[in-house]
Amino acid sequence: MMPNRSTDILFQLIHSLEKSEKRHFKLYIKRSSGKEDLKVIQLFDALDKLNDYDEKILLRRLPNIEKPQLANLKTHLYKQILASLRLLKSAENVDLQLNEFLDYARILYDKGLKLQSLKILERAKEIARANYKIGFLNQIISLEKKIETLHITRSTLEKTTKLAEEAWIVSEHISRVTKLSNLALLLYGWYVKNGHARNVEDEKDIKLFFKENFPETHLVEAGFYEKLYSYQCYVWYAFIRQDFLMYYRYSQKWADLFSSETIMKTVEIGHYIKGLHNLLNAHFDLRNYHQFEITLKEFEDFAITPLANQHDNFRIHTFIYINSAKINQHLMLGTFSEGLSLIKKIEETLEEDAVFVDRHRILVFNYKFATLYFGNGDYATCIDYLQKIINDQVGLRNDLQCYARLMHLMAHYELGNTEIMEYLIKSVYRFMAKMQNLTVIEEEMFKFLRRSFHISPKKMKVEFENFLVTIKKYEKSRFETRAFAYLDIISWVESKVYNKSMGFIINEKYLNRKKRNY
Repeated sequence: MMPNRSTDILFQLIHSLEKSEKRHFKLYIKRSSGKEDLKVIQLFDALDKLNDYDEKILLRRLPNIEKPQLANLKTHLYKQILASLRLLKSAENVDLQLNEFLDYARILYDKGLKLQSLKILERAKEIARANYKIGFLNQIISLEKKIETLHITRSTLEKTTKLAEEAWIVSEHISRVTKLSNLALLLYGWYVKNGHARNVEDEKDIKLFFKENFPETHLVEAGFYEKLYSYQCYVWYAFIRQDFLMYYRYSQKWADLFSSETIMKTVEIGHYIKGLHNLLNAHFDLRNYHQFEITLKEFEDFAITPLANQHDNFRIHTFIYINSAKINQHLMLGTFSEGLSLIKKIEETLEEDAVFVDRHRILVFNYKFATLYFGNGDYATCIDYLQKIINDQVGLRNDLQCYARLMHLMAHYELGNTEIMEYLIKSVYRFMAKMQNLTVIEEEMFKFLRRSFHISPKKMKVEFENFLVTIKKYEKSRFETRAFAYLDIISWVESKVYNKSMGFIINEKYLNRKKRNY
């Protein structure tokens, strides 16, 4: 899935443009440029028609352009496209609007029109406050202070005092938001690299890191961004530690924040989408079946709104998160066969929109696809998807690398490939030990697999029964059951004990829990 795509930035930019954006660029370049830009339009059209970037083919299609000219023309075209997009998108993006106001204010100030500049800054300040754009508010106030300090503007003492107070409040606020957003980023980075906390030492390190870096803040009085980044910090802190109840509580707070500040859905759409994604994951981890359905429906309704489709980046991430949730739903219900029907469409969309998709998402999808195939009993295809993870050298998600190898081992066991099992057991054990990913469950798993070589098929059911008793003792132990967050080993063993499919076992658990809740 997802072949190597061209890394040429101009090619990527042109192929990310929608029809309306291409049309606007053509009008923009013809209106703002002279005949000398005819070559730029020719270059744009030629790149637009290429399926993959190939400079030799490109130059053959542009006989009027020599190879030494190409680099400069590409740079010029890149800048012109960005200028066109800035003009087109300024009305629908608050950040672009505020940048425009600041540009106008600086131009007017440089022209000596100080009062006109201050008037524009006052308008910009209103927009920045209404949209919680504290960073811009800081720039606006800084320019106001500069004008008031260097020139006589007939401002009152009351106004200058108020300006100084505003500057201090904004500075304090920015400091808190910076600390919180840094902590959220670092915690998320830790998770992307390592996954969940592996042991007590990881838990201690994360707790200490969180305690030392979380700033004192009163959330009742805090602004939108302080609350948002505070909730994000707690979400990643809880998720890393597998405290799924805390993870759910703060994911819900994250989503609720946007419900109470609805205007921020348009300003911070990316954070809103991510919040719903985490809330769905929290419901999945806690097996909150009913709440999962409600949140997924809310997300799907949002996905068809103009806001969700305003930008490619948000459109594709909405698609990724919703389809990830749909797969999780099938994993929860044991409906593996139905889940497999999603794969083709997901792969086609990820291929189409490869420029917007990061490697981490691809790894996660490959693991989810492999899990669906494993649960459905198609172990050969499961292995194919796991190989994509095992062969990946990007260095992301050490946990997925470990559990992909464990599932790979289990798939070969199911296929009866006994001739390679001994080698695989040693190899996977060494890898997981090196990555410090061995818990009691994995140790017991390796013991069971080694024993199984010397046991007759008739006695295997008893071995599975004993193995089930052993691992169920650790079902509620957080650090000893990391494997359960990646692969439902208990349901797999139960399927062997009761001679039923893994899907049937999981679906039976879902139906029993549903009965208890009514």
